[in-house]
Amino acid sequence: MTDTALAGASADSAASKRPARPSRPAAKPHGQWKVDGKTPLNANETWKQEDDGLNVRERIETIYAKEGFDAIPGQDLHGRFRWWGLYTQRKPGIDGGKTATLEPHELEDKYFMLRVRIDGGALTTEQLRVIGHISVDFARDSADLTDRQNIQLHWIRVEDIPEIWNRLEGVGLSTTEACGDVPRVILGSPVAGIAKDEIIDPTPLIAELGERFIGNPLLSNLPRKYKTAITGHPSQDVVHEINDFALVGVEHPELGIGYDLWAGGALSTNPMLGKRLGAFVKPDQAADVWLGVTSIFRDYGYRRMRTKARLKFLMADWGPEKFRQVLEDEYLGYKLADGPAAPKPTTPGDHIGVHEQKDGKFFIGATPLAGRLSGAALVKLADTLEARGSYRLRTTPHQKLVVLDVEKDQVEPLVAELDELGLSARPSVFRRGTIACTGIEYCKLAIVETKHTAATAVAELERRLADLATSGELPQALSLHINGCPNSCARIQTADIGLKGMMLPTPDGDPSPGFQVHLGGGLASNERGEAGLGRTVRGLKVYVDDLPDYVERVVRTFVAQRAEGQTFAEWAHAAEEEALQ
Repeated sequence: MTDTALAGASADSAASKRPARPSRPAAKPHGQWKVDGKTPLNANETWKQEDDGLNVRERIETIYAKEGFDAIPGQDLHGRFRWWGLYTQRKPGIDGGKTATLEPHELEDKYFMLRVRIDGGALTTEQLRVIGHISVDFARDSADLTDRQNIQLHWIRVEDIPEIWNRLEGVGLSTTEACGDVPRVILGSPVAGIAKDEIIDPTPLIAELGERFIGNPLLSNLPRKYKTAITGHPSQDVVHEINDFALVGVEHPELGIGYDLWAGGALSTNPMLGKRLGAFVKPDQAADVWLGVTSIFRDYGYRRMRTKARLKFLMADWGPEKFRQVLEDEYLGYKLADGPAAPKPTTPGDHIGVHEQKDGKFFIGATPLAGRLSGAALVKLADTLEARGSYRLRTTPHQKLVVLDVEKDQVEPLVAELDELGLSARPSVFRRGTIACTGIEYCKLAIVETKHTAATAVAELERRLADLATSGELPQALSLHINGCPNSCARIQTADIGLKGMMLPTPDGDPSPGFQVHLGGGLASNERGEAGLGRTVRGLKVYVDDLPDYVERVVRTFVAQRAEGQTFAEWAHAAEEEALQ
């Protein structure tokens, strides 16, 4: 017997005298329908299977609208209502320190936030006017543009919802699946079909997806929310890297015009950027590819734990190669061609300013202050556009508006009138780059106020840094994203300066609202070739009242220290921590 064999025999003998190690417990099932079956593994999955969220509409119209808020049972109120764009809003006067300590029913008011679904951001002036009148009549004149191209109204009573639906649907709008574990609004290029440099117009595809699949029980029970972004514009203007499914217009050297396929992006408290699958999608394949990816999420998505139920977690475990293989083998039945990545954008994707359309008319991109408007302003905007010969506009994923089809001689008069309405087509760097979530004013998850904070910061920074703007030293683009909680509706990890709401300690022991700071994030743009998440510095937090002081300080430090051609994001990732304080 060799020495090696003797050693092995000795080890076997010794091992036989030792007690056997306990076997590891089997991994808990993820609740994947195609792997574990459809038996619900938590309360949410139970009520979703017991009654489809789409079915609650009939109860809203026939019972709750007549009997009032107190007649609504919890599973409908806090669950199925979302399938129709409805969330209860925060009760006024509850400070941010109580957000994590009170139960949902203690935080909520007997009013709703209503999200109007606007796929591709496409609106007519008639539709805009209807939304504005609904706001005035039923929503206390509230209206917020979101960074997902929707318009949100507040103070909605359940008694008024049937009439609101009637008015919206009368002009081709809806709230169907604007929230919930469903395919949410489809982001689309705000300049689809009109831009001179457009690669492909995704408008027909977005319309097809809406007609075939939105409100369809086939996809009305997903593990969690599912977000789509489709653009054919070279500016990559739909934040595709942070969506569950995305298509970006490209030209294949042999197959012509089509799309580059991405999947598995999302932010929230565990941010992950989407992955390129390396696949080229021909226009006539696009709807089936969307259905295939969405069906993978439905069938293989993790349902046991809500915190792991987004597509990004499945992508992280599978990787893009396996994901593509499952898509092709199980859902498409054919292989997709390999394709090129989209080149780096050469123009900004927010479309602010005046730009010529391919038909010789002009579009005007204008920004409100952090997405905040009013119903009366929407009505006035519709009237103003029609008086200048424009009957179409788009919302954007940057809380902006783009007005279409403006004749050349009407451009400057309309720019001036937009400014009077609080919509600037030639905004300051800070007004242009600032977005803010709903915040503690209405949101039950929020810890700090956001919209007023954003407005105050913009005004202060415009005043304090006027010298840098005048001298040309201020960067041409600088994004400031303000979020009321860690969930990142305002995309804090992908901003030059991203602010996550939290309560901060004070010397007297009474917590005060403030922010954790993220620096140097961004998505693909004319300033950076690919997306990247922001940097966090240990202990770098700022009180709400000190926000203008901090931003002024860090911007001035950047201007003093930057290398030639260096962007703020590049500097923020390279700078010493002391420079970022």
